[in-house]
Amino acid sequence: MVQRADEDPDSDESDVLTTPVDGSVMQLQYGQVLSYLPDFLVGASIALVIALVAFALGLLIGLAGASTLTYGSRAPRILVRMYVGFFANTPQLVQIFFLFFALPEFGIMLSPVQAVLIGMTLNAGAYLTEIQRAGFQSLPQAEIDAAETLGFTRLQTIRHVIAPHIIKALYPSLSNHYIIMTLGTSMAAIFGVEELTARALNANAISFRSIEIFSMTALIYIGLTIIASTILYTFGRLVFRVKARAF
Repeated sequence: MVQRADEDPDSDESDVLTTPVDGSVMQLQYGQVLSYLPDFLVGASIALVIALVAFALGLLIGLAGASTLTYGSRAPRILVRMYVGFFANTPQLVQIFFLFFALPEFGIMLSPVQAVLIGMTLNAGAYLTEIQRAGFQSLPQAEIDAAETLGFTRLQTIRHVIAPHIIKALYPSLSNHYIIMTLGTSMAAIFGVEELTARALNANAISFRSIEIFSMTALIYIGLTIIASTILYTFGRLVFRVKARAF
């Protein structure tokens, strides 16, 4: 018979007893791993910063690439398509491996953070190029013609016609991609970047409480997703009047 935790006066209230299939007693001790929570939250903030920087730089690359594909001449369009084709059709982890392990063969040394940031930025730029190109192509030509008829300058047309349309069309997709990038920062642990997953692995190596450590890590990632989604949803509604769901 398995004794319940609440029946033992010496047991910790945070401990939970379960019975595996073989009949042995497994004790989940979340009280022991809560001391790692502040360290995990620091790792979570590092993950958010990495994702934000890579997303912002990738957004600029994507804007340049989308503009080139839409309005550029033939040679630049071919180069952009080659860039998008390579980074969109190879694993992001392999791209970072190349930056971190292969570039030193050519005398280019990158720190783990630099390799991860550059790899995530280049990968994001490829996908954001296609996302923003779709936004450019979704703009009705009739709206541009109407702006020219009203005497709008090119700058006024971009500000009052093109930009509002593209932002409203692309904001949900861009928001989703940022959240995906936030979760994707977990691969940085492979290269020794002390973000959330790396700190969870270190804590697990010390405590050997795998279930507790990684379930708490998963909950933190879920929390990051909820917080980021709520902020992006609120920002889009207030600033761009984008009608999108938070989750």
